[in-house]
Amino acid sequence: MTALVQELLNTFDRLTDSERLDLVLEILKRTVDLDFSPLSDEDLVMNAEGLFLDLDEEETTYE
Repeated sequence: MTALVQELLNTFDRLTDSERLDLVLEILKRTVDLDFSPLSDEDLVMNAEGLFLDLDEEETTYE
C-alpha cells in the first residue's frame, strides 16, 4: 500500500458516518465503468485470508 493510499484511509477514518457514506458513493460512481481484470484465485485467497485474520483479531478483542 502506498503512503498516499494510507493517508487517504486515515482521513477516511476521521470522517463522520455521513461523510463516509458520501465518499463511498462518489467512489463507487467513479469506478463502476472502469475495466478491471478479474482477480486471480491467489488474489482472492490472499484477500479472504486477510479478512479472516482481521475478524479473528476483532473476536479476541471482544472476548
